[in-house]
Amino acid sequence: MTPEMITELYSSTALIVGIMLAAAGFASALGWALICSKYLEGIARQPEMRPQLMVQMLFTGGLMEAFPFIILGISMWFIFANPFLGAAQTAIKALAG
Repeated sequence: MTPEMITELYSSTALIVGIMLAAAGFASALGWALICSKYLEGIARQPEMRPQLMVQMLFTGGLMEAFPFIILGISMWFIFANPFLGAAQTAIKALAG
């Protein structure tokens, strides 16, 4: 396996990880926007339900906020324990001999 191949694998992995993190951040922001808009809509329809709606909004928002951190963990795994490098080395060894 040449250094150019290793560099290409790492650069491709870094690019994909950047795209994953950007998509997770965008999805998180979009999720918060939808959650807050539905919360305000619910208060406008039934103002007496405000405390219950706030609890549900914060609970749902907390679950939704976990998503980018899960993606961050997965992306760090791709960066630091790159599984593609081992798979490429195995494939090259299988083809070579």
